[in-house]
Amino acid sequence: MSRDDRSRSVALTGFGTHVPDETVSGEAIAEQSGIPEDVVTEKMGLRQKHVCPADADHCSDMSVAAGREALADADVAPEDVDLVLYHGSEYKDHVVWSAAADIAERLGCTEAFATESYTLCAGAPIAIRQVKAQLLADHVDTALLVTASREEDLVDYENERASFMFNFGSGASAMVLESGAAEDRVRARVHESAARTDGSFSRDVVMPAGGSARPPSVETVEHGLHTLDVPDQQGMKERLAEVSLPNFRAVAETAMERSGVETVDFVALTHMKRSFHELLCADLGCDPATDAYYLDDYGHVQSADQILAVAEGLESGLVESGDSVLFLAAGTGYTWAATCLTWVD
Repeated sequence: MSRDDRSRSVALTGFGTHVPDETVSGEAIAEQSGIPEDVVTEKMGLRQKHVCPADADHCSDMSVAAGREALADADVAPEDVDLVLYHGSEYKDHVVWSAAADIAERLGCTEAFATESYTLCAGAPIAIRQVKAQLLADHVDTALLVTASREEDLVDYENERASFMFNFGSGASAMVLESGAAEDRVRARVHESAARTDGSFSRDVVMPAGGSARPPSVETVEHGLHTLDVPDQQGMKERLAEVSLPNFRAVAETAMERSGVETVDFVALTHMKRSFHELLCADLGCDPATDAYYLDDYGHVQSADQILAVAEGLESGLVESGDSVLFLAAGTGYTWAATCLTWVD
């Protein structure tokens, strides 16, 4: 690659992860929810997940830990970061608050501006897409992307309507993206992305109270309205079944076509029930046993899933130099998103 081509390219030069020490088993979730254990562990695909203590491992804390690891992996000094982007959960340390600014300050990213982006569980591919555009067009050379979630706090295991969220786990991930990085510093080349939203699902998953539509009150707390709910679980399930696979396929194929990628060697997927994970892998021409990592020991950690899957894929030898890697995600709202990378190191 020539110097001119390299100056117009964007690379992932480092990444990091963090999960709390405490875990809860699928067996324990089954006991608490009344769902048979084999349904939780096999159908839902959850052997265990990491959870946060009430007074520690807030989203900012986990993001700082993952961000510090990513900067070290990229060999980038905090003061050399131009942009810190938080693309994690809106359920964070405080409401109406910039986690990004706090994370930047605590990491020592004194020359960076800090901002936030929310696409819920579809956040990683879209955050990469947004930051890549800034790296190519703006006065930004080095960016730190951080995400964290502890939405497990918002799950009521006695609410059967919310059962598809029983896999929510806690943790964080971070990525360093740079423009014009030297070849010996590149871990992955970032290519193109695609996304689509079906807003007809925008009110299907809600926390009934806590926002301006229904502010917190003694009554909302007494009635348990501060946990996630699916008012019409069956209706959402039926409508989502019709569009989910086609929309996953559409964003994956579009991102691949834009990137000049014909086949995928490893797909980093949002955690989902095991049968759909396997169906989606097969639809992409991937073997779920060798071309993906199933996060049944993490659960679904919102937009951290993709880096968690890649980290495990590298550790287990499923991701190798030269592999085409697809970050593929979906989040309530409902948005589907994909980004292609070529793994180098």
